Amino acid sequence: MSKEVILIFDIGKTNKKILLFDPELKLVHEEEEIFPEIMDDDGFLGDDIERLEKWVLASCKKYIEDPDSLVRGINFTTYGATLMYLDSQGNRLTPVYNYLKPMSEEIPESLYINYGGREEFCRNTASPALGMLNSGLQILWLKNQKKNVFEKVRHIVHFPQYLSSLLTGRISSEHTSIGCHTALWDFDNMKYHNWLVNEGIQLPDPLPLKTTFPAEKVNSEIPVGIGIHDSSASLVPYFRFSKNAFILVSTGTWCINMNPFNHSPLTSEQLSSDCLAYMSIRQKPVKSSRFFLGHIHDVNVQALSEYFNVEKDAYKTISPDNDLLVSFMNKDHQSEQFFRNGIPKEYIDSSINLSEFKKFSDAYHRLLVDLSKLAADSIKLIMEEPDNTEDIYITGGFARNPIFTGLMATHFFNKNVFTSEIANATSLGAALVFWKNLGTEKEPVIDLGLKLIEQPDNLINR
Repeated sequence: MSKEVILIFDIGKTNKKILLFDPELKLVHEEEEIFPEIMDDDGFLGDDIERLEKWVLASCKKYIEDPDSLVRGINFTTYGATLMYLDSQGNRLTPVYNYLKPMSEEIPESLYINYGGREEFCRNTASPALGMLNSGLQILWLKNQKKNVFEKVRHIVHFPQYLSSLLTGRISSEHTSIGCHTALWDFDNMKYHNWLVNEGIQLPDPLPLKTTFPAEKVNSEIPVGIGIHDSSASLVPYFRFSKNAFILVSTGTWCINMNPFNHSPLTSEQLSSDCLAYMSIRQKPVKSSRFFLGHIHDVNVQALSEYFNVEKDAYKTISPDNDLLVSFMNKDHQSEQFFRNGIPKEYIDSSINLSEFKKFSDAYHRLLVDLSKLAADSIKLIMEEPDNTEDIYITGGFARNPIFTGLMATHFFNKNVFTSEIANATSLGAALVFWKNLGTEKEPVIDLGLKLIEQPDNLINR
C-alpha cells in the first residue's frame, strides 16, 4: 500500500534538501545535495540553476511515479533576495544572480532622490541599503546593465515562485518573499512601492500562501504550493503551536532575532542599528535585528585558546560557574571586560588584558557575559514599549550553550526564556502553510521542543 507523503524542497545557498512528511507532518525521508556554484554571465559565482531545475523535475518525477509513495502535495522554501526574469512564455532569461554580487551605488540613487532621500526610502521599505541584497534593486541593475535582456522580460518572480512555476506553469507572488529587505514594499501603506509603477515595472499581485495550483507541467493534478521565503517559513510552526506572543532568537554565525508581534513602522534609529522588517504569513511586519554572535564568539575563543594553550573546543566542556558570573555582572572590571571600546573591525578584542584571568574558563565566562549583553541589546531593539511578548525562544547552536542561555534568561528575567529544538522548522513551515488544502483529516501536532531556562537564584540581573 502506498504511503501518503508531502514533498518539500528546501533550497539553501549551500544545501538543497528534499523532505517527505506524512499527513501528520512526521518526517519519513530526507535527502540532501550540494551543487557547486558556477560562473554567471559576468564571471561571478552563483547557483547552478540548470542543474537545480533538472534535479527538481527529476525528483518530482521519481516520487510521483514511486509505487510506494502517494504524493499529496508539493511546496518550496528557498533563500531570499533572488529574482528570476522570464519571457512571455515563462522561460527563464538569465542565470541566478548571486545577491552578494557587487552593485554600483549609482543604480539606486534615483530612487533615493525621488522618494524622500536614502534614509526615508529605506525606512519606508524596511530595507537597509544593501545593494543586490535588496532584490528589487536587482531589477534596476538588470535594466541598467543588460538592456537587451531586460527588453525581453515579461514576468519577474522571486525564487520560491519560480521553482513552483516549473511544475505549474503559473506566475505568482506572495508576501513573505516581497517583504524581505527587497525595497519593493511600501510598509506604510502595505502595498507595492510606487517606484515600480513609475519605472514601468509590473509584478504579480501577492496571493495567499495557502494557494495551490496543479502540477500540470509534469502531467499531474497534485497540488503545488506557491512557495515561501525561508526565514518566514521557520516562524510558521511557532505561529501555529505557540500559546503566547514570542520573539524567536535564531543563533549561529549570525544571531537573527524576529519579533512577529511588533507591527510598528521601522524607525530610522532601528534601521541604522541593522534592523529590518520581514513579512509574516499573516501579512504583518516582523521586526528583525541581527548580531554577528557566532563569528565574534569563534574568533575570540580561538584567541583565548591560543593564549591559555587549550584545545579550540575546550569551551564546550565548561559548566556555568554562577558565582563567577555574578562577580563579573556586579563589578566594573574594566580591564576584564571585552568590547568596552566597541566591537573592533576585525572582531577580535586584542585590547583586553588576558593576564587578569587565572585560567581559560574564567576568561570564557567573561566573554559570554559581554557577548550575551550585546545579544540582549540587539533583541531589545525590536521590542516595543510597552512590550507584549511573553516568551523568548532560543534556537540553533547557542541554545546548547548553558552559560549563554542562563545569561539570556537573566537579561530577560521578566519573560519565559526557552530553548527550542524543531528539526527541519523551515520545511515544516512550508508544509504547514498549505496543509489544510490537502484534505487530511487529523490535525498535525508539532513539538516545539521547548525547555524553560531557569534563572539561577544568585544570578541577579544587573
